[in-house]
Amino acid sequence: MPFSPQKRKGTMSGILFVAIFAAAATFISDFPAVKALGISPLVIGIVIGIFYANTLHNQTPEAWQGGITFSAKKILRFAIVFYGFRLTFQEIIDVGLAGFLVSLIMLASTFILGTWLGHKIFGMEKDTSMLTASGASVCGAAAVLATEPVLKSEEYKAAIAVSMVVLFGTISMFLYPVLYTAIIEPAAGFLHMTAKEFGIYVGGTIHEVAQVVAVPASVPGSPKEMADAAVIVKMTRVIMIAPMLIILGIYLSYSAKKEGAAGEKVKLVIPWFAVYFIGVAGFNSLHLVPADIVNIINEIDTFLLTMAMTALGMGTRFAKFKGLGLAPVYTASAMFVWLVVGGFIVTKAVCSVF
Repeated sequence: MPFSPQKRKGTMSGILFVAIFAAAATFISDFPAVKALGISPLVIGIVIGIFYANTLHNQTPEAWQGGITFSAKKILRFAIVFYGFRLTFQEIIDVGLAGFLVSLIMLASTFILGTWLGHKIFGMEKDTSMLTASGASVCGAAAVLATEPVLKSEEYKAAIAVSMVVLFGTISMFLYPVLYTAIIEPAAGFLHMTAKEFGIYVGGTIHEVAQVVAVPASVPGSPKEMADAAVIVKMTRVIMIAPMLIILGIYLSYSAKKEGAAGEKVKLVIPWFAVYFIGVAGFNSLHLVPADIVNIINEIDTFLLTMAMTALGMGTRFAKFKGLGLAPVYTASAMFVWLVVGGFIVTKAVCSVF
C-alpha cells in the first residue's frame, strides 16, 4: 500500500518531487512565447518528466517511486473526475444536434480507424494503438491519461500517444487558420463554410482544448460565434470520453472472456472515475458553485493533471521505444488526414441537414 507506515515518508517525498516538476512546467507554460504556441503545462510536464527519466532517474531514491506511481495513477483519476467542472450540459445543448453528431461521428470513427490501422496494418501493440487513437479522437493528452488506467498499460505507451497528439495537434493549430483564410472563407459551393460551421469543424477535429481555442483566435476578424461553436463542440467531445471508456471497459471484458478458458470468470472493467466525471459535469450544470470558485477548482485540476502527466513522463525511458519504428507516426498521420479531410466532409454533410 502506498501509504503504509513503512512507505509513507518515501511516498510523500515522491509526490512532492513530482509537484515541484509540475510547478516548473506550469511556470514555463506562462511564458508569452509558449502561450502563443498553445502548449499546455501538461505537455511541458511530460517533456520534463521524460528528460528526468532518461538522465537523472538513477539519482533518485527508490523509496520515492511509490509517490511517482501514486501521482500517475491515483491523482490522475481524481483530476479526471474534477475535469467535469469545465463542462455544463447547457453548453452542449446550445451547440445543437449538428455539433453533437459531428462530435459523435468523428470520435467513434477516428478511434476505430486509429486502433485498427495501428494494430492490424502498422503492427503496433494494441494498447499503444488504442491510446494513440483516444488522444486523436477525444481530447488529446487528457484522453490518453484517462484511457491508460482502463487499459492498465505501461507508462511509455501513453507517452508515445501523447507525443503524437503534440505533433499533429500543433500542426493542426497552424494549418486550420490558413485553410480558412486561403480556401474555405473565399470559396463558393461545397468548399465554403460559415463561421459557425468552421467552428464546429475545428471543435470536432482538433486534438487539444487549448489548440481549439487558439485556432479562431488566429483567424483575423473571426466572429465570436466561430470561437463559441468550436469550444462547445470540443467540450462535447470531452464529455463523450466517459461513455467511450465505459464501452471500452465492456469490450475489454468481453474480449478477455472470449480469449480465456471456458467458464473462467472475467471481471467487468468499469472506469468509475469516468462515471463520476459525468456526475461532476451534471452538478456543475446546476451552477450551485460560484464562477470564481469553479475557476480556482479548474486551476488546481490543471495542476493535478500536470502532476499526473509529469509522473507519466518519469516512467518513460527511450529504451522501451525500440522496435516501434515509425508505426506511431504512420497511425497518427492517417488519423490526422481523416480528421482534416473526413472531418470537413462530415461537418458539411451534418450541417446541411441540421
